[in-house]
Amino acid sequence: PGRFAVGHLGQSLDGRIAIANGASQWVTGPEDVVHNHRMRALFDAVIVGAGTVRHDNPRLTVRSVEGEHPVRVVLDPRRRLAAHFGVFTDGAAPTLLLCDAALARPGARLGQAEVVGVAADERGLAPRAVLDCLAGRGLVRIFVEGGGVTVSRFLAAGCLDRLQITVAPVILGSGRPGIVLPEIERVTAALRPATRRFALGEDMLFECRFDG
Repeated sequence: PGRFAVGHLGQSLDGRIAIANGASQWVTGPEDVVHNHRMRALFDAVIVGAGTVRHDNPRLTVRSVEGEHPVRVVLDPRRRLAAHFGVFTDGAAPTLLLCDAALARPGARLGQAEVVGVAADERGLAPRAVLDCLAGRGLVRIFVEGGGVTVSRFLAAGCLDRLQITVAPVILGSGRPGIVLPEIERVTAALRPATRRFALGEDMLFECRFDG
């Protein structure tokens, strides 16, 4: 099978995925949590950025549904995370820490996670290089679970086939934005993907298609 990458974010009506201090549990309702677990079970690997690990300490496992745990992939370009986070210590699923190739050495580990170097620039790890790295390990169905910066970078790089945004009927009024892309000068330059909508309890999931 070919590559297939799906991003997901849960956000408020006003487009916030977390309050200012980074706390995001839980903006969306329990149905979206179950949906996230179901998505993990369908994919080879689940990707999150270092900020998501730092603020949420997620387990990234399949707990609410039947299925296999995906390989857990943490993007930490500058290797700033400590080894005490659960994904690096619980041994629940194979875990990779991807960082700037200049900061990786063969055989390096962070806790139980394997440290792997990939191409990076001043903004972070190159999304296409991340997908190439994972494909080289046979991981071709990729779920990009967060946070906003990571999902936005994959979208901007044209590396997402689908994007799921679950909107909760809550207004945070401030905090961290969801999708942030380079500024456009006219509305006609906006992305207008084909979409489907699904009710998840009180929330609404919008699935955007970028794969034609």
